[in-house]
Amino acid sequence: MRVLYLTGMMRCGSTMIGNVLGEIPGALHVGELHYLWRNGVLDQGTNSSCGCGSPLAECPLWSSALDDGRLAKAVEAVQATRLRARHTPRRLAESIGPVSAPPDVRWVTGVTADVYRATGAEVVVDGSKYPAEAAALLGRDDLDVRVLHVVRDARATTHSYRKDKSYVERMSAARSTGYWTAVNAASDLLALAGRDRYLRVRHEDFSARPAEVVDQIMAFVGISGPNPVAADGTVELGVNHTVTGNPDRFHRGRVLIRDNARWRTELDWKPKALTTAASAPQLLRYGYPVLTGKET
Repeated sequence: MRVLYLTGMMRCGSTMIGNVLGEIPGALHVGELHYLWRNGVLDQGTNSSCGCGSPLAECPLWSSALDDGRLAKAVEAVQATRLRARHTPRRLAESIGPVSAPPDVRWVTGVTADVYRATGAEVVVDGSKYPAEAAALLGRDDLDVRVLHVVRDARATTHSYRKDKSYVERMSAARSTGYWTAVNAASDLLALAGRDRYLRVRHEDFSARPAEVVDQIMAFVGISGPNPVAADGTVELGVNHTVTGNPDRFHRGRVLIRDNARWRTELDWKPKALTTAASAPQLLRYGYPVLTGKET
């Protein structure tokens, strides 16, 4: 089966992209499936509700997968020791090179593959954003995995993390930019899997030209059918079964796709300067200007 795995730094707009793709017949957006066991069984996450509104343990889609609570701690242990961003080079070498993956990595990706198949979807859109997990999944023969790397201007990420939100931890500019740099650098490595398995898009391009970018993603994954984005940049969102993610996943009805660019006027000069200096090489790599707050 086909899997579109979204990677990149948190707060990059992947939830909206996933929700839009989830409106295509045959595609299912599952949100951040990486947290299914932590949120649904161990109750250690920030959100135990499915996108449909039910608790994960009671959701008709996820309840059967969570029946065996014994798996939860074992899955989380492997995730913590084998699937962090720093493990991406090793996991990728195992997937595309002669190195064999450790038994626990093969086991945990097998558990994930079983969950994918149990959904019954033709294409699963997984927005977990763990590049090492994406790298490990690329090595499975029973899955056709494609990686969508979503990037957003690092200064927008800094602005987002300086605000209090119930579902994410507040971070300093130095810390959020450090994560932004590391996660995106690890995600860049996934391009080594080949052009037919890796695609990078910018949040700002998706917000400005959503129908065009969705067309590009659909062609990359091999999804047929009508593009769900209307000519006016809106999309009709129905009920989804996202495991976790931005609270926007609970939105229903007609939604306008747009960029929240408040960082340009609201982000103080000090955190903006720090973020710009620390992320400048990658900003340039992704096509962002360094000395101005406007997108190219």
